[in-house]
Order: sequence, then C-alpha cells, then structure tokens
Amino acid sequence: MIMLTPDQSYKILEKILRIPINSIDKNFIFFETESSKFENQNQTNNAFSEKWEKYEKTQEKEKLYEMQKRWYLELYGFSSEKELAEFLKNKKIIFDAGCGLGYKAAWFAKLSPSSLVIGMDFSDSAKIAAHTYIELSNLFFIKGDIANTPFIDNCIDYVSCDQVIMHTEDPELTFTELARVTSYQLGEFACYFYAKKALPRELLDDYFRIHCKNMSNDELWELSEQLTELGKLLSELNVSFQCPEIPSLGIKAGEYDIQRFIYWNFMKCFWNEDLGKETSVATNFDWYSPSNAKRFSEEEVRALINSNRMIINYLHKEDACYSGRFKHS
Repeated sequence: MIMLTPDQSYKILEKILRIPINSIDKNFIFFETESSKFENQNQTNNAFSEKWEKYEKTQEKEKLYEMQKRWYLELYGFSSEKELAEFLKNKKIIFDAGCGLGYKAAWFAKLSPSSLVIGMDFSDSAKIAAHTYIELSNLFFIKGDIANTPFIDNCIDYVSCDQVIMHTEDPELTFTELARVTSYQLGEFACYFYAKKALPRELLDDYFRIHCKNMSNDELWELSEQLTELGKLLSELNVSFQCPEIPSLGIKAGEYDIQRFIYWNFMKCFWNEDLGKETSVATNFDWYSPSNAKRFSEEEVRALINSNRMIINYLHKEDACYSGRFKHS
C-alpha cells in the first residue's frame, strides 16, 4: 500500500473538522483551548505531561512499547499483527484517542499507510509524539480533550481509546463523544476500562488519590520509587499461599503470590523485572499521580455500551480491566 502524502492527509483532515485550526506546525495541530475548566482534569493532564516527558528519555521504553503492542492485540481480539493490519487497511480514518507518546498511533500508521491516523492527547506528550514521528506523512497529532473532539459526527472508521478513558473528567460523557465520531456504517470503537478491585484496594485508591493531589511531582516520584522497591522485595520472597474467598471484601479464593495478593486486594505496588525499574516506577506514578482514574464493573461497562446504542463485537475480561470493540447497532 502507498502511504498518503502530507497534502492528501491534510485534505482528509480538513473535511472532518468542525472547528477551525488555530495553527499547525508540520504534523502538530493547535486549537484554541488546550486546558480544561475542571481542576482534576488539569491536574491529571499535568501528571501525564510529567510522566511522559520523563519516561520518553528512558532506555526502557522500546521494551514497553513491544509489550503494549502484544497486549493490545489480546485486549481487542486480534490474533496477530497481521490480522490487525488487515482490519485497519479499509479504515480511511483512524483516531488514537489519548495517544500518549504516540507509539500506537505510529504503529497504526505503519500498518495501514493509506489511512489517515490522528493521535490526540490532553498532555504535552502530543507535541513530543509529533516530533518523534514526523517522518510519517499519514500521521497528525493534536493536543486537546478527547471528551470534546474537533471532529464532525460519524467520521472516524476506527476509534482506539486504550487505557485512557478513566483519566477523563467524566468517562461516561467521553465514551458518548467517541461513539458520536465513530462511523455509523463500518466504524468500530475500541475502549479499555480499569476494572474495580477488592474493596480494601478500592477504598485505599480513592482516599490516597485525594492525598496525592497535595504532593509535589518530586514527592510523587519518590513515592513511586518506594512502591516499586516494595513490589520488588515482595516478589523476591517467592511465597505463595491458598487464600479463602472473602465475598464481603471482594477477595477471590485461589493461590496467590504474596506480591500479587497485596497488589490486587490492598495496594498497587507494581514491579516487573522484564520491563525494568524505570518502567515499574513510571507505572506506579501513572496510578497514584492522576486525580482522575475511575474504575468500572462489568455491569457498568455493558450499561455504558447499551446506553450509547452500540453492540459488542469483542469483549475481553481480566483482573485489571475490561476491553473490547463496539459498533453502532
């Protein structure tokens, strides 16, 4: 397939915009509003700007990108990268809603060079991504709010909102907005939701996230280092035990490694030796620093899909999340 030229890409982009572009710098687009009217959303945006600006410099990021690509295939029902490429090739316009450093948007752009791919993020990562992937002529980046996109109705053939919607001010309204821009004919909307955990973990997450709002970035990075070290030490104990079911607390029966038991039921203390220390620290920072991080039950996910008159093409469930691909009914 032949890759779109910059002029071809821009002409397609112009046709789907409902508001004027404030300015454009090569593959990076500015609109008038780059901040939110909501305090928690601005704090969340700043937290992710801090995370991505720091993480972009790490030597571990390529390892994370490859792991995330493999997980993406599993999350959204693709058996291989080849199957994803086949799926994308008839999608004229692809939208990576909440693109972070842009590696998945770039992945889509390479897999389907005849598609226009747009990555959008409310943090400063959108500008970093534009600089990183400037050589891809079918890829544009926008800094802005995915809960209030600049696009007309029914114009995007594939919307991907991976590990992002819970960080918006009102995830239910964000879902409705992304459903609005998804094509009614051939369009599909892929979305990931944090799953609700055991009651003690939910209570601590909510309470502690309020506490973290008053911490500086330096204090949050220090906390993330400490939690990473705790996760590592617990993993190295190499202790497993058989836990009884405790339904009132939402604790499931089964055999647990001690680190996983604490992680799922009481406190996130992420550690992954294969991904490395810097990635583990960034993952803990990612959890505790944003004010907005809503979790969902399966019933709530299904109700949200139904209320937007969409149907499920594919649904994936695991302890960490729910994810799937949906289309208009």
